[in-house]
Amino acid sequence: MAEQRPPGATLQAGRVGRPHGLDGSFYVTAPRPRLLAVGARVNVAGRSAEVVRRAGTDRHPIVRLHGVEDRDQAQGLRGLALTVEARSSPALGEDEWWAHELEGCEVYDGARRVGVVARMIEYPSCEALEVKREEGADLLVPMVKDAIRSVRVAERRIEIDLGFVEEEPARVQTRPREEVRDGD
Repeated sequence: MAEQRPPGATLQAGRVGRPHGLDGSFYVTAPRPRLLAVGARVNVAGRSAEVVRRAGTDRHPIVRLHGVEDRDQAQGLRGLALTVEARSSPALGEDEWWAHELEGCEVYDGARRVGVVARMIEYPSCEALEVKREEGADLLVPMVKDAIRSVRVAERRIEIDLGFVEEEPARVQTRPREEVRDGD
């Protein structure tokens, strides 16, 4: 199902990290690489700017924005959010969703309500949904076909197969949200 994009909705592309070099380039922390392609328009500090340089890796991208010409200007933006208008974001594939679309969805195993998606966590092998349960331990559900039966964003409902975990699993440990580190 295609994402519904209300007028004025934005997606966070990341945050301005430490400067890289002297030309105004900077690292992006908590990046969404698809939103940071050369030519993309991002909003930062109340203005829109085009991405004119993209280097680094998807985990540690380095970008330069039109109008940010030196290290001091990049440093002045440090910590600010980079956002993209949702209507101009790249289209996702049939079985792809932005994390914010899944957060708050109710999770069911058949007729049994399991809980609510608190967030999506990106691991090297796959993404996982952190499901807050009303009773019992929180649950991590990997975004793989064996665990997810269906995702119906418009209905705010996700069907899972709890057969991939024990009936009453031990408390699932999740990593704390990654903080913006000084080195990023």
